[in-house]
Amino acid sequence: MVTTRRLQRTIAREAEVRGVGFIQGADVAVRFRPAEADQGVVFIRTDLPGRPAVPAHIRHVIPRQRRTTLQQGEATVEMVEHVMAALSGLRIDNCLVEIDAAETPGCDGSSQAFVEALNGAGIVELDRERETLVIERPITVREGKAILTAHPGTDDGLVLSYHLDYGRQTPIGSQSLFVDVSPETFREELAPSRTFLLESEAKALRAAGIGSRTTEADLLIFGPDGVIGNQLRYRDECVRHKILDMVGDLALLDKDLSGHVVAHRSGHQLNAALVRKLWEAVNCKTSLQGGGQGRLEINDIMRILPHRYPFLLVDRVMEHDLTRRVVALKNVSCNEPFFQGHWPGRPIMPGVLIVEALAQAAGIMIADWVDPSEQVALIISIDKVKFRKAVIPGDQLRLEVTNLRTKSRSAYVQGVATVDNQIAAEAKIRFVIVDSERPA
Repeated sequence: MVTTRRLQRTIAREAEVRGVGFIQGADVAVRFRPAEADQGVVFIRTDLPGRPAVPAHIRHVIPRQRRTTLQQGEATVEMVEHVMAALSGLRIDNCLVEIDAAETPGCDGSSQAFVEALNGAGIVELDRERETLVIERPITVREGKAILTAHPGTDDGLVLSYHLDYGRQTPIGSQSLFVDVSPETFREELAPSRTFLLESEAKALRAAGIGSRTTEADLLIFGPDGVIGNQLRYRDECVRHKILDMVGDLALLDKDLSGHVVAHRSGHQLNAALVRKLWEAVNCKTSLQGGGQGRLEINDIMRILPHRYPFLLVDRVMEHDLTRRVVALKNVSCNEPFFQGHWPGRPIMPGVLIVEALAQAAGIMIADWVDPSEQVALIISIDKVKFRKAVIPGDQLRLEVTNLRTKSRSAYVQGVATVDNQIAAEAKIRFVIVDSERPA
């Protein structure tokens, strides 16, 4: 249920934060500017021609390891979670964030510098109400041993719980915390908590060219005996930072959230999967079920896929594990137009159309991380194709597509089509993701 509980807010005047990016090591300046009601948070790349804007919304999140990245067109903004956490934690709903590089400044690995700058700018209310999504039933997403569930709450606020488990053989160990999120608790309990990683992880990142200007004093690096070259601000600073990241990632819903979100070993990608699930609930795109899975009926499918008769080859989605797996159905009728010529007297569904049906099921999964109204997925290669069984009128094709690898502009999937538990066709399909208005 979507309701309203308070007035929207923005900052009273401009504020600026300067620092060094953790990823590419560039000098970065971020300028926060007031924005009008309903404008939301918008990043503006001032270093690029035309100053392209990237709205801070789950529609624009692309897959990245260990961070949250936004992209619209060719413009990307890396590692937005600490800026978004500061804005959301202070309940600043509308803000223009001008940035002169491809990533936000790392500062000390926390949201503290952004919070201080925004507090200094002052916060004012606008004459428009802020929408709140009230969680009415549990919604769960999973990835391996990680799990994230949004539960109905007992009051009007948002409670975040996190259980961190690095195992007994590490100095981080196991930590748990729950926080009733408000501007006060965010400033005092979460904002100063810093990014952390193991010494082995830091060495691997540096070997990959990431963090060239980042030192032990800029974040928390844990060696066998504890933090190296730094000191903890909280005994359980690591789990506090995980909750800080959750605040930033949940802000990409662009609505307040009322409920209790419980996390076990989750990270940015799983946070984004939950936000997508919540966004789908707001927009009635799916009928949500527990376990991170949902069904799509034909009207839902037609809102995602551009295909229409006679080339829409997916009738229903039975399982939808966000960004990971889709199971769909295609009911094969004697009225299919291709049976008129393939072949008269012996109707057989063309194998290329079975592969096309798998590609369309993959398109539904790809829509989990791109906006179908702005981008489309085009096939660029089909590999390891095998046809094992003829498909005839009366058959029901079960289309199972699994994500093998995704990048910001490409996807690679494994598809298997079966009839009565027998494989009819299988293939690996590679897509390139392009803007809708771009010529093929």
